[in-house]
Amino acid sequence: MTRGYFISFEGLDGAGKTTQISLLERWLQEHGIDYIRTREPGGTALGVEIRRLLFQQPELAITPLAETFLFQADRAQHFETVVLPALAAGKVVVSDRCFDSSIAYQGIAQGVGRDLVERLSHLAAQGHAPDLTFFLDLDPALVSARTDVTQDSSGQREQQSRFDSASEDFQRRLRDAFLFLAASYPLRIQVIDAAQTPEAVHQAILAHVISLIHS
Repeated sequence: MTRGYFISFEGLDGAGKTTQISLLERWLQEHGIDYIRTREPGGTALGVEIRRLLFQQPELAITPLAETFLFQADRAQHFETVVLPALAAGKVVVSDRCFDSSIAYQGIAQGVGRDLVERLSHLAAQGHAPDLTFFLDLDPALVSARTDVTQDSSGQREQQSRFDSASEDFQRRLRDAFLFLAASYPLRIQVIDAAQTPEAVHQAILAHVISLIHS
């Protein structure tokens, strides 16, 4: 490859992002493709602290607008120090979430405003967007049963966040928001049925990734 590519994964919690990112990571390793794996929030030292504030301190009762700015602060640091240097070095960047999450969660589902969050995200990402985004589509009724258990950088399991435990109604609004974004950006955002077997999902993802990096 002569240029870097940015691939992001989105979905309701429990849709299988962690599994699919790990499968893609293994495929990249097997094919000798230089890559980095990262996430939002938490892809930098600053991001780890922001993630802790957002997900592990519910007593702070962070408002949706304040939440929006915390995610954007993480994103600004992430793009400046991790994402853009890796792309400039010709690497594939694989990220667990990017700004589509902010637009869907805070901008649409929590009512902060899609246009506002898009503008802030554009600023934080210095005008850059993923080359390819996968939305792993899951019935909101399955979220509580399939919620991924994630680990922080020290290997400790994170507490379930308020996003994971949100009502099914909120999860439906969130799914609708992601599907709206996918319809708005059909060339970038690929909707994958997360109810399939992990291998079937992986193969669907690989078809798009191979097409991207060999284009």
